[in-house]
Amino acid sequence: MTFLLTYLLILLAVFLLQRKMMYFPVRYSQAQQEELLVALNLQAWPSGGELHGLMSRTPPADTKGTVLVFHGNAGSALHRTYFIDALQGLGYRVIVAEYPGYGERGGTPSEAALIEDGIATAKMAWREFKEPLFLCGESLGSGVVAGIVASQQVPVKGLLLITPFDAMDKVAQHHYWFFLAKWLIRDKYDNVPKLRDFQDPIAVLLAEHDEVIPNRRTMALFEALPERKKLWRFEGAGHNTLPMEPWRPWWREAMEFVDQ
Repeated sequence: MTFLLTYLLILLAVFLLQRKMMYFPVRYSQAQQEELLVALNLQAWPSGGELHGLMSRTPPADTKGTVLVFHGNAGSALHRTYFIDALQGLGYRVIVAEYPGYGERGGTPSEAALIEDGIATAKMAWREFKEPLFLCGESLGSGVVAGIVASQQVPVKGLLLITPFDAMDKVAQHHYWFFLAKWLIRDKYDNVPKLRDFQDPIAVLLAEHDEVIPNRRTMALFEALPERKKLWRFEGAGHNTLPMEPWRPWWREAMEFVDQ
C-alpha cells in the first residue's frame, strides 16, 4: 500500500508538472534581447507591436517567398539563426517565430497557446508579404505547423519538417511508459489527422540515431502523409546533431522540392 500510494503521488506530480518536462524556454529581458539582436544582425518582427519572430536586418531584396520557422521545445528563436543563414542564402525571406513564454515574450507555453499564436503569426506574415508562404517545423515545431495547416486560415505552399512525429502521446509513452504518459499527457500534438489532407509538397528530415523522437514515430507520420512527400535520412545523426550548416546540399534539395 505504501508503494502504491507513493506511485500515485508521483503520477499526480508528473501530471501537474508535465509542461515543465516538455517546454524548456530560455528567457531574456527586453534589454538582453535587444543586445543579442544587434550582435547577431537580427531584428524583431513585426517592426511595431509585440514581437512574434526574428529576421535578418538585411533580408534579400528579391525573394522567392517567406519561410516561417517554428523551432523546437528548448532555447529560443535566437538559437536558430542557422535557418536564416541557410534559407536566406537560397533567396527566401526567413522569419524564426518565437513562442509565448520564450525569449522576451510573456505567456505560458502549451499546445493550445503555441498553435493559436502560430496561426496569428502566419496570418501576419501572409498579410505583410503577400508571397508564397512556407512553414518549417523543427521537432516540437512540427506540431505547431500541423495545427496551422489544420486551421486552414493561411495559404501554405509547402512544408519542411525536421525530426517530426506522429503524436506526442506516443513519443511520451516511449520515454515515460512507467509514468503512464500516454494517458496523462495533456498536450498531445496529434499530427497525422492534421496533415493527412495537405496536398502540397512536404519535405521530412529524419536523424538515424534520434534519441528524442524515435524513428518509428517520424516514419509513422511520413507514411500517413499524402503522396507529395520526400524523406531525407541522415545516417549517424542524433536529434541535436543533424548537419545544419548552411552549405549542406540538402537545404537546396529540400526547398526545391517544396517550392515546386
